[in-house]
Amino acid sequence: MQSTPPSPSLSRRALLGAFGFGAALLSSTALTRLAFGQDAEAPPEPFEFSFDILTEAMRQRAETEYRPVIEELPDYVEELDYDSYRRIQFRRERGKWADSDSPFHLQAYHLGWLFKEPVHVFEVNDGKAGPFVFTANDFEFHDRAVATAADGVVLPGVAGIRLNYPLNTPETFDELISFLGASYFRALGRGNAYGLSARGLLLNSWRDGPEEFPRFTDFYVERPVPGEPMTVYAALDSQSVTGAYRFVISPPSEEVQETVVEVTARLFFRQDVAELGIAPLTSMFLFAESNRSDFDDYRPQVHDSNGLFLRRSNGEPMWRALNNPPTLGNSYFGDVNPLAFGLEQRGRSFEEYQDSGAHYERRPSLRVEPVGEWGEGAVRLIEVPADLEAEDNIVAFWVPAEPATAGTSREFSYLLRWGDLLPDSPDWGHVVETRTGQGGVSGVENAETLRKFVIDFAGGPLADLDPEAEPELAAEVSGAELLHATVSRIDANGVWRAVIDVDAEGSDLVELVASVRDDSGRKLTETWLYQWRARHEA
Repeated sequence: MQSTPPSPSLSRRALLGAFGFGAALLSSTALTRLAFGQDAEAPPEPFEFSFDILTEAMRQRAETEYRPVIEELPDYVEELDYDSYRRIQFRRERGKWADSDSPFHLQAYHLGWLFKEPVHVFEVNDGKAGPFVFTANDFEFHDRAVATAADGVVLPGVAGIRLNYPLNTPETFDELISFLGASYFRALGRGNAYGLSARGLLLNSWRDGPEEFPRFTDFYVERPVPGEPMTVYAALDSQSVTGAYRFVISPPSEEVQETVVEVTARLFFRQDVAELGIAPLTSMFLFAESNRSDFDDYRPQVHDSNGLFLRRSNGEPMWRALNNPPTLGNSYFGDVNPLAFGLEQRGRSFEEYQDSGAHYERRPSLRVEPVGEWGEGAVRLIEVPADLEAEDNIVAFWVPAEPATAGTSREFSYLLRWGDLLPDSPDWGHVVETRTGQGGVSGVENAETLRKFVIDFAGGPLADLDPEAEPELAAEVSGAELLHATVSRIDANGVWRAVIDVDAEGSDLVELVASVRDDSGRKLTETWLYQWRARHEA
């Protein structure tokens, strides 16, 4: 694990916060025309479509100079602000396939406010694609002046799309997955409420210079078949890269509570990319037991995710507890052909959060499982200082060791699992909670440089461990002096509590690694990782 402080670019904040609330084809004349406009009065004839056709179109597009498509928007769309935009809702009865026996209903997001770049949507059926046309009459405007201005307007596109599905009860079509803003998308498992996001691609995040935000310009949605997964294709475009994406979406079943999205990304590079981010995840961590004292708040914890889960190529599970650092936090976890990584929410009881509005206990975890060999690289974790829970300040993604250069192409496939994903392995105990605070002995004045780290482990072989057993805490510390490291069982709740005391004198950054082992040296728990940064008074 390595830490480096890159120079930040603050241009990301507006887009990330906005998402928290809520023409690419060149292979033929027909595809080009459809990608740049829709004509409600004379819709074009359906045209041949497949993932390979889309792939070839994006490969050809990468050989041309990037030219963003500028489309004229209706006057009322240009004038929408936050308040008027959030009062626009898609009419459920106008959803595509809502008048059929389809298990999926497609709805759209209206253009406006921060989302003024039209996205075009097509239906794919029997190898042919034809445009979906949206008008202002597809939306409910809870603002009389806006409704009057919008009446009868044919929109040049939409801001994004969502798919509804009977996720929790057979009678109600809940939102299952949503694509809105650049290449952002979110999905839900059964019983979840929206939290963290995924992205199609990430380029040069928190490095020297501005971050580049590729965007999905077009969506091609397979007409749903009852009992089959839903397939969505997307065209991606930006200054440095084009891409063809396929999302195969499997909602929860009687046996499986999570939603699984199989992603295939075929990328074509116009320019060299300083750092390529594959399967990027974005979340929020404000405070928990590790930094509770920094916030004057009645709630015990506020976060969409509280840890980065890693499963290395050798099968070893690792848990990196998240932090809201005083300065930019940046970590790389190197591996070859990793088995999984993800941002996860382990606390699932209301009592842990006490928020009856946000219901953080219902936020989904999201795990990435690579398909095939990804080769050498690293999972990068970025932790950005945040003061408000509206700020998405956590980013995690895979960085291939091989650089992406102009004229080359890459393909990545992976599964995204959205849901509770609670740890239940019989082979490994897991981290329940991470706490930090002043080190030393209670009841006496201790040096300010002393720090204490308390980690609770439970489950796996720990559940059957004799309460009188004396397992070993294997702990490593860099950037500080390790003073004590012990582990013992807490009779009140049955967890095994590890305590690490360090002296961080002269250090602003401390890295810690720990796991519980039996008397033979066999690991009983996943490996706990943490990065502590000193806070200095302004």
